Formats: sequence, C-alpha cells, structure tokens
Amino acid sequence: MKLFVRSFAFLASVLAFAVATPLAAWAQLTPISTSVSAPLSSPIFVLNSLDASVSVIDPGSWTETRRIPTGKEPHHMYLTPDEKSLVIANALSDTLTFIDPKTAEIQRVVRDVLDPYQLRFSPNMKWFVTAANRLNHIDIYRWDGKDIVLAKRVATGKTPSHLWIDSKSTTIYSTMQDSDELVAVDLATQTIKWRTPTGAMPADVYGTADDKTLLVGLTGGEGVEVYDVSGKAPVRTKVIATGKGSHAFRAAGDKRHVFVSNRVANSISKIDLQTLESVATYPAPGGPDCMDVSADGKLLLVSSRWARKLTVIDLESKKVVRQINVGRSPHGVWTLDHAAR
Repeated sequence: MKLFVRSFAFLASVLAFAVATPLAAWAQLTPISTSVSAPLSSPIFVLNSLDASVSVIDPGSWTETRRIPTGKEPHHMYLTPDEKSLVIANALSDTLTFIDPKTAEIQRVVRDVLDPYQLRFSPNMKWFVTAANRLNHIDIYRWDGKDIVLAKRVATGKTPSHLWIDSKSTTIYSTMQDSDELVAVDLATQTIKWRTPTGAMPADVYGTADDKTLLVGLTGGEGVEVYDVSGKAPVRTKVIATGKGSHAFRAAGDKRHVFVSNRVANSISKIDLQTLESVATYPAPGGPDCMDVSADGKLLLVSSRWARKLTVIDLESKKVVRQINVGRSPHGVWTLDHAAR
C-alpha cells in the first residue's frame, strides 16, 4: 500500500508539472549550445532513480561519460566526512554504494541497510543516519571512519523524508512526508524529543548556522515554513512564499543565502537567511529537484526530475545555459568541487 501511495504521489507530481509547464518551457528541455566553461574539475554525479544508475558528467565537455550501476531506486547521496567516498543510498535494494568522487570508480557496496532513502553524517563525524521512507523509521549508525554499526532504530511517523543534524551533533530533524510532521530526535538518548505538525508534504529541511532556525520545504504547498527551534518546543514563525512544490535546499556558499527548488513551479528561489525572505527567482524547467553549487558560486546544478536532464543555471544572468541528457527520474546531484555548505 505504501509503495502504491508513493507511486501515486510521483504520478501526481508528473501530471502537475505537465499542466503547469507552458509550451515555451517545454521548448527549453532540449540540449542548449553554449560556450560557458565549467569552474569544476571533478566529475558531476547525477542519480537516475528509475534506472538504478549514476550518470557521470564531465564538466569540461559537459557530456555524460558513463553510467554506474547501483541498487534499485537510488535517491540521495552524501560525501563521507573525509570526502574520499560518495555514498549512494539505494532505497529498494537496502544497500549503500561507495564511489570515489574523483575517479568515479565503485569502492564497495554495503548491504543490509534497510530502505536508505535519505542519509546524512553528523558534523562531529561519529554518526551516520538514514531515513527509511517506506518503512517509517530512522536508523542511527555509529561511524568509525570506515564502517557503520546500527545503534538504534527509531520509529517515527508516516514516510520520513529528509534529514538535518544540528552543528553540535545533538539533534536529528526529520520531516514526515505523509503524516505532515517535523520530528526531532535526541542523539544522546536516541529518542524522539518532540514532533510538530507542518503544512502539506514536508520534504527537505535546512538549519541555520546558529541552530536556532529550521526551514522546511512544502512539496504539497507553495512555500517554505520557518521554525524557531531554540526553545524546548518548536514554534512556526512564518511561511516564505517561493513557488508550488517547494522541495530541496542547497546552501549558496556565501553563509547568507540558501536555494530551494520549486518542483511544480519550475523555478528555484534564493532565500536570505538574515531576513528570511525570498530575494531572487531562477527558471528551472523539467521539475527541479536536488541541487549543487559550483565552488566559485557561479553555477547552479539541478536535476530536472521529469525531463531526464541535468540543468545548469548561470546565477548572474539567471538563465539556463546548458542541459545534459541523463537517465530516468534524475534525483540527487553532487560534485566534489562544490561551494561551502
């Protein structure tokens, strides 16, 4: 039943994109010829969720050079703290694929990790956490720099989606996609501290550097919720209007701004973390999802979920400057040459 619900939600998002996208935007979904060079040297990795593969993009030629097979439904990825491995979470295969972020070679496969949909390492490098999207729990693993050992499985709400861990490595925050909640888990006791209702279909969550404020993207809404988490209980303080289907965050690298993709609106909003307002909007055709920012802060890389493209946006001109063909349902995107998180 859960798989059916997820599939239905996926189809509904596709239909919403088709209805919301004008013909002019569809015309942009073909490769764009440009002389723009890449301020990157390391490969760009794009997860193809429905093809069980990772596309490897050469930033010099802007071409897909190879596809790496993974387990079923890879959705998200994360660099190990030493940045020597890119960890691919294969949700339906219950595996993690470790890839060298410089050479794009498979290093190893870790099995028996139940439904790793989303993943994150703690800032103190002691914990590795996964969200089991279809099984309704969060797994907390000890991390010794090489291997993971399950410490606690925490039952959550319906469909845990995205994760955030505060800078002191004391609290895990996770959104519950189908029960419309935000949950906080204490890392010391590995128990739930609190839960609070959110708007429709909360997805990614992002915390400010002082650990006092959390942003939650509402895929079923038209904006980003703001929560004050500095006290014992969370307080929702406002909603930042961005666009329909607000989904994933990525830091701009300047310690002041963060980007959020609006999957249905086919746009990306730039949020000022000091004023908590949207200060810029960028076109992003094809159902924008996960993002990365080049090390120099000039290019935004975004997976166009419904168009089978990696889209490259020039942040100064606010224009799409290139699109590269990848696999079906491209989701996560990452490169070693990224802006500061």
